[in-house]
Order: sequence, then C-alpha cells, then structure tokens
Amino acid sequence: MAGERFELEPTVQALLRDVGIAPPVVLRRARLPADLFARRPIELSVDEYYRFWTALEVEAGDRSLAVDIGRAISVEMFSPPLFAALCSTDLTAAARRVATYKALMGPLRMSAGTDQGLTISYTWPTSAVSAPPPLLAVVELVFWVSLARIATREPVRPSRVTVAGRPPDLPRLEEYLGTRVRSTGTHSITFSTLDASRPFLTENEAMWRVFAPDLRRRLSDLDVSATAAERVRAALRDTLPAGDASIGAVTRRLATSPRTLQRQLRQEGTTFQGVLTATREELARHYLDVEGLRTSEVAYLLGYGDATSFYRAFRAWTGLTPETARRVVASS
Repeated sequence: MAGERFELEPTVQALLRDVGIAPPVVLRRARLPADLFARRPIELSVDEYYRFWTALEVEAGDRSLAVDIGRAISVEMFSPPLFAALCSTDLTAAARRVATYKALMGPLRMSAGTDQGLTISYTWPTSAVSAPPPLLAVVELVFWVSLARIATREPVRPSRVTVAGRPPDLPRLEEYLGTRVRSTGTHSITFSTLDASRPFLTENEAMWRVFAPDLRRRLSDLDVSATAAERVRAALRDTLPAGDASIGAVTRRLATSPRTLQRQLRQEGTTFQGVLTATREELARHYLDVEGLRTSEVAYLLGYGDATSFYRAFRAWTGLTPETARRVVASS
C-alpha cells in the first residue's frame, strides 16, 4: 500500500462545517495545502490521510466528533461509500458492496462476515509512518449505524461494537450507538440478522448501474498500480474464508495466469507461498484478538482444512499455540 494515493471526498468540506470545524484550520494543522479542497481529485498519501484525521481529532478536543459526524450524514451528501450503500437492498448487501470498493476510499481494508448476524471489521496497513487515528476508526463504525437508520427509517442498534483504546466522551458515543463499546484491540461492529436484513427504503438498483462501471474502472486502475504481492494479499483475504488458498483461486480473481503471477512475485523478491504464509499469519493474529471467535473458526477463515494444520502453522510462526497467544494478548 506504500505509494498509493486515496481520494478524499469533496463533501468532507461541507461535513466539517456542519460539525462546526473550520476546514482551513484542519488543513493547516495537518500540514496540507491550503487549496486542497479546490483540487479535483483530492488525493492523499496514507500518511497525509492519517494527518488529516489526526488534525480533526485534535480540533475536536474532548467532544465525540464521531457522533457529530454520524448525525450530520444525510442522503444529500454524495460520496461513493454512502451512495453505494444506500442503493443496496439491505445492510448486508450494502456492507458487501462497500467492502468491494473500500480500497478506493482510504488506506484500510474492510470485511463483512455473516455468521450469527452481520459483522463488519477493519484492518489497517502497516506501511504507514503512524498508526491510524482512533477517530477515523470510530467514524467508520458510526457510519454503519447512521446508514442503517437513514436507509430503513428504523432506530437500528448494533448488538456489539469493539474498538482499540477508549474513544473520547465514551458515554455519548454509547448513547448514540445504543450499545456498550468494548475495548478489544480490534475495530468491528455487529448487527443482528434481523437488522442486517431490514429492507432499505432507499434501494435504487437502476441508479446504481449508472455509477457502478466508473467505480469498477477506478478499482481496476488501483489494482494496476499495486505491487503483485499487494494484489495477491488482497485476493487472499477473499479466497481464504471460502476455503481456497490455491494460486489458481488467486489468479482467477486477478485475471492472470499462475506462471505470470509467479514471475511478477519473483521480480519483487518473493513467492506465492511466502505471501500466503505472511497473509495467514497477519490474519491469524487479527482473528485471535476477536473475542468469541473460536480457534477452529480461525482455522476455517484462514483456509485450513482442519484445526490441527493451523495449530502446527501458528506454532511455526510464533513458537506459541493459538490459546497461549490469546492469553498473552489478554494479559497485556
């Protein structure tokens, strides 16, 4: 993800004014050009993107800016994630659609699981100079609550919310969400099956078909600019939960041949097996941080045929069993 640039939606400027924050002050604090919002497209590197959200966090002080942003989101704001989601049939369809195009909208990866409800979780790149600002992560979660309420006209409440650290003005955040926020080291939000399947009154498949080709083109352009290893990692995050860790599954998804992909990876000093192992280890550490996710389920999500194979691999990576690793994380 190093070297990639991401578009900041022009509507962010209006959103900032709606929540009482002056855009010029944020840009100055973030060390970004004063004419940034006059540019088209508004493109930021990973670290510029993080600096922008860090500046917002500082300007907000002790207030729960994520809640203010959630309340300010409206159907009048045109942005790819909001539009893609609102045109969907329900929250589950919206999450899957946004997950596909999320790479266009910021330096993060989003996944949507439907085991016992809908769980939306986020992971962040490790190539940036700094960690993702806490505000950015919380806003991502608040977005889904705001969206569900706008699209269904129902007071939807998530059944579970997890964050890393403690957000400012936590009582106000929990009041808005309608549920307790747990600090587990991960960023995720879960909705019941009932709420995840509530029909969206804003569904508009005909309008979505008008805009979808452009988003697919932009996503294709982004894939071309990524390294072969980055593209393989992105594909594996989709194929592993389906139980397929083969190079064939990845090359079908990337529309290339195994021989071509292997040659590209060799030119970058790596191999398919190397990327697969690194991706599995990264995801394993993330999944083991998720409270309530059994080790056998982690093995399944990583594309292992049985838990024993996962145990052996995890011990080879870390020298620990998955259960021991969980206890170490819990006690830290």
